[in-house]
Formats: sequence, C-alpha cells, structure tokens
Amino acid sequence: MINRIRDIRKSKGMTLAKVAAACEPPTTAQTIGRLETGMRNLSLDWMNKIGAALGVDPEALVKAADGMQPQVIARLTMSGAESLSHPRDAILPTELIEGGTLVCLEIETGQGEYRPGDQLWMRKISPDAAGQLINRDVLAPRSGGRFAFGRLIDRQGTMVGLLPPGIGQRQIVIDSPAWLAAAEMLVRKL
Repeated sequence: MINRIRDIRKSKGMTLAKVAAACEPPTTAQTIGRLETGMRNLSLDWMNKIGAALGVDPEALVKAADGMQPQVIARLTMSGAESLSHPRDAILPTELIEGGTLVCLEIETGQGEYRPGDQLWMRKISPDAAGQLINRDVLAPRSGGRFAFGRLIDRQGTMVGLLPPGIGQRQIVIDSPAWLAAAEMLVRKL
C-alpha cells in the first residue's frame, strides 16, 4: 500500500501543522510528517484521525502499489509552466469530500456560461443553509421528479427563488425543497 497523506494534504492546501492541530486529540507536525514519509507506521487509528482532520474517508489515504493514478507533474506560474521537483498523485475531487453528497448536472444545451458537454459537480446541502448560497448556482428538486437550476437570488422562509441561466427566463420559486445542491466544480473537455 502507498501512503497518499501528503498528496491529499497538498491538494487541500494544508500545512503539516494545520493537519496536526485538526487531529483529535491534536498532535505535532513532526508526527504527521513521519506518518507521511513512512518513518512511522500508519495504523488504522492514525488513518481515522488523519482522515477526519483532512475531511476525507480514511481509505483515501492509501492506494494499492500497482494502481495507476493520474499525476500532477507541473504547475503554471507567471513565468510559464514549471515542473514539480517530485510529481504527486492528482487527487480526484470525489475523494476530497467534506460533508454532503456530490451530484453531477450534465449540460446538454448551452445556457449562460455553460457549454454543451460540461459537467457541473454540485454538493447537496440542507435548505436551511440557503442563505449562504445567494448568488451561487444551485440545483433544487421540484414536485413530480423535476428539478430547477439557476442562480439563487432570494430566500424567504421556506421559499427559494432561482434565476435560470438562459436569456429572458423568469424566476422559479420553490416552496420547501428537500435539499439544494451548490455548484462546486465545472468539468469541461477541451
């Protein structure tokens, strides 16, 4: 098994000290560093602690030695493309889940900033948190197995108002949606 703690930590933009402080109970950055490099044994207890600190499933911290994983090999900076001193695993967004189920909206017909073939990855949240999503694109279930998609522009009590991305479309008002899914990531083929 190959340890992926460093790759996941870097994908989340966390330092060794931040991961150590987020562990329950807190530990030291040196201990996390030793676990990352394999100088200390990564037990199931440590996997659970570090997984919780990073907000990922503990099994995401390791992979089979023979598994082919996409690699981050370069970064684009102001001076152009630069190679990384050590390539690292490219961690898929689905492995970096922090609360809420991911769902995907496939764009079949271009509307607004979305093009045909785009995939919009969204995280389900409680409608109680809708106030935090004003001016963000959301998907909401409607009666009869239908959905509404658009920019969340209004929330009053249990009612939410969405403005669809197409030109000249009218606001959609939904009363008491079971959940909302907020846009998190756009995947577009080149």
